Amino acid sequence: MGDDMVKLTQFSQFAGCGAKLGPELLDRALCGLQQAHDPNLISDFSHAEDCGVYRVRDDLAIVQTVDFFPPVCDDPWTFGRIAAANALSDVYAMGADPITAVSVVCFPETVLDISYLRKIMEGALDALQEAHAVLVGGHTVRDREVKFGLCVNGTVHPDRIWSNNTYRSGEALILTKPIGVGLVNTAARANMASAEEEAQALASMMRLNKDAAEVLRHFSVSACTDVTGFGLLGHACEMAADNPVGAVIDSSLVPIIGNALEHARMGLIPAGAYTNVSYRRRFVSGEELLDEDLRFVLFDPQTSGGLLACVPQQEADAAIGALREQGIDAHMIGRTDASLQGLHVR
Repeated sequence: MGDDMVKLTQFSQFAGCGAKLGPELLDRALCGLQQAHDPNLISDFSHAEDCGVYRVRDDLAIVQTVDFFPPVCDDPWTFGRIAAANALSDVYAMGADPITAVSVVCFPETVLDISYLRKIMEGALDALQEAHAVLVGGHTVRDREVKFGLCVNGTVHPDRIWSNNTYRSGEALILTKPIGVGLVNTAARANMASAEEEAQALASMMRLNKDAAEVLRHFSVSACTDVTGFGLLGHACEMAADNPVGAVIDSSLVPIIGNALEHARMGLIPAGAYTNVSYRRRFVSGEELLDEDLRFVLFDPQTSGGLLACVPQQEADAAIGALREQGIDAHMIGRTDASLQGLHVR
């Protein structure tokens, strides 16, 4: 495709076309929806879990998720790899193993050569091969904007599912990737990000959460989620919802990628961060004391972010050590506390 290659990110500039719906709109759309009772349905859309889970045998459940979005970078292979890693992440966050995937494609065939789609698919297949999952089909539609992602199926023992709001008191919150890639991506589009930090953000997004999940299975994980579009604090809110035990995140311990905080100070803030702050801040005690720029970092929408897992405090050091042995930039960023309710940040 050469030096005259079209920039993929120019196809995600159409007045928010392809942007993820905000949490408030989703809550309004899903609130009160009911479906017929099925005793084998373990997890559905009622509690913002990362995947749906359905029991097929006493020792086997299937998990299912879907995620797709416009390009976050201009290289089609890299975009395909990131989109696949992002979709696979939901399965790992449930403690499950991905097995199959189908692709979801929107493509402007009159504007982009079909070779772009082939490169996107090659990047996705690279991630699937690493995940030991297979692509079994897909669906394509014409659109004015490129969008790509996967519907992923996985398997897990029904007794070994990681839910997102089942942590207990006296546990550590462990984050397996730094945050801030949304801010770096926004700065990169404005030609304000350094090549080094842009490469760091792309590498983080391309990395599967497979290794992190495999390491964490050796520890007593009580709850887990992956940090994606609602930002670190947004997804932490979901972990604290309907849980009688509170959680505290120490903002000084949260790893931040590149110059994300400086980009926030310069106003290079993705639209999703404003949406996340607008809706989720009311559920976070102490956020009003945060520096405004740090607030945007903590609510920054992530693509293919890390896992946020809870393990007993006495296992935290060993878990972090084991994760780092695998080259995973893991950090303990907070704790759970039965004397508190809801999510707190300091």
